Amino acid sequence: MPELPEMETYREFLHHNLLHKPITNVEIHREKSINQPVQTFKDAVLGKHITSVKRRAKHLIFELSTGNYLLLHLMLGGLMFFGNANNSPDRTKQIILSFGELQLNFIGLRLGYLHLLKKEELDEKLQDLGPEPLQLTFGHFENLIQTKKGSLKPLLVDQKFISGIGNCYSDEICFQAKLDPFRKAGELSVTEIKHLYESIKPVLTRAIQYGGYMDFPMYEGDVKTGGYNSNTLVYEREGENCNRCGAEIKRAESKTIKSFHCPNCQK
Repeated sequence: MPELPEMETYREFLHHNLLHKPITNVEIHREKSINQPVQTFKDAVLGKHITSVKRRAKHLIFELSTGNYLLLHLMLGGLMFFGNANNSPDRTKQIILSFGELQLNFIGLRLGYLHLLKKEELDEKLQDLGPEPLQLTFGHFENLIQTKKGSLKPLLVDQKFISGIGNCYSDEICFQAKLDPFRKAGELSVTEIKHLYESIKPVLTRAIQYGGYMDFPMYEGDVKTGGYNSNTLVYEREGENCNRCGAEIKRAESKTIKSFHCPNCQK
């Protein structure tokens, strides 16, 4: 599932390529991917233009010139491709927004969605999300984590605790902080809490710089998207050597989660 760095990579690209271009055609091939009757959705979007592209947690928010919003959540398996009819991937598209000859294709939205919302509906939809990790202060983080007792991995992926972090980057953050992902939050010292906090922004920022780990290109000739795949610290590196201590990276599983970590230098 795309996490904060992937969605931020998408946001940056779309912000530079979609703004103020009229939407000339709307194709809906899966009605469950939207929240309105097909014709109602088309009438609200066709001929309008996007005035901003923002991100909240793992969502993208497209603000329309009408003041309404399109809220995107790709969920598991969701992708986007921006191109034209000639270079469009041979994949099933649930939704296609056209901007003249250019098309924004939404692919794999079996669980994901693109919802048309008014401002108050958007606010309600996002109200339970935790703070953005890139804007989080240490004081706020310390106050949040001191009330928790569970393991670090499920805590970091809890969108009500901190938003935008999932399986990949929770592992990467724990590695950066030299903490076992199954350590209990309530057992951490103040120093360890600070190390954990100080690992969040660098890991996410580095992942954004590499284009995240999603390996499906956003557009023809895209060489950035998915660049983090070959630069992960521990995620999906089972059996390889830790680049910090040289020990073998292990995959561990509990009843509900899996995690990649270095048992030698993550205590």
